[in-house]
Amino acid sequence: MAAANMKDVKRRIRSVESTKQITKAMELVASSKLRRAKEKALAVQPFFETLYDIMSGISSDRDFKSVYTKKEPEKSTLIIVIAGDRGLAGGYNSNVLKTAEQRIRRLESDKEKISVMAIGKKSVEYFDKQSYELAGRYPNIAESLDIYEAMDIAQEITERFRCRDFTRVELVYTTFVSALTQQPVEISLLPVENLENGGVKSSSLTEYDPSPEEVFDGLVPQYLGGVLYAAVVDSYASEQAARRTAMESASDNADEMINQLSLLYNRARQAQITQEINEISAGSLRDE
Repeated sequence: MAAANMKDVKRRIRSVESTKQITKAMELVASSKLRRAKEKALAVQPFFETLYDIMSGISSDRDFKSVYTKKEPEKSTLIIVIAGDRGLAGGYNSNVLKTAEQRIRRLESDKEKISVMAIGKKSVEYFDKQSYELAGRYPNIAESLDIYEAMDIAQEITERFRCRDFTRVELVYTTFVSALTQQPVEISLLPVENLENGGVKSSSLTEYDPSPEEVFDGLVPQYLGGVLYAAVVDSYASEQAARRTAMESASDNADEMINQLSLLYNRARQAQITQEINEISAGSLRDE
């Protein structure tokens, strides 16, 4: 009986050790991907900060008007939801999808028509099962996304906004706060509003050809592409950080389980040895 129990415990220990090797490898991969994602985000930041400054300077003019700043009475909103492409990342996917669902319900309570653009495999899978109109599906693009692909998506969004397919565009994604903290956030993209002057002192000091409005309208798709790109990269970094934390926790739990099973195995082995000694002693006494 003891031998059979020892064999089961030994098999369980080998199984947990195999699982630990997988979780440890996934932790290392996530750490590497997290570092690269942070480098990508930092590399494009100066360019889009400059775009923001220019747009802020133009829009500070009281006479400025643009189709991208115009608010419409009709309520039709596009929600862009960015989630991960894989699981095993703790509560990363469930948290951002829950945030998006809560935002959608608030908009629906105001009688707004809702469309969803799903970015990330988990986002696509989730909203495919819902009753919302899907304006776009972009699974498995986060790791390989470049700025040109983000610009193409932004161009499609701005064209549909100009055609009034929807009168408002919002974005729900997860921002990287630290290696241990990732926070789902909601931001408004279109119409462009509440731009703060980020360093341009006065738009009157700069001449725009053919006009400030046309320059602004030309910059909006690029700016929107930059925001989307940064959000996808930020979300991807958050996903890797969440996965690294989850896999680190899983590896620690595996260590603890291995220690407990090893103790159980040693006790069973000790009991077997004691039983064998007792049997030998009893046999010796009978021989005498």
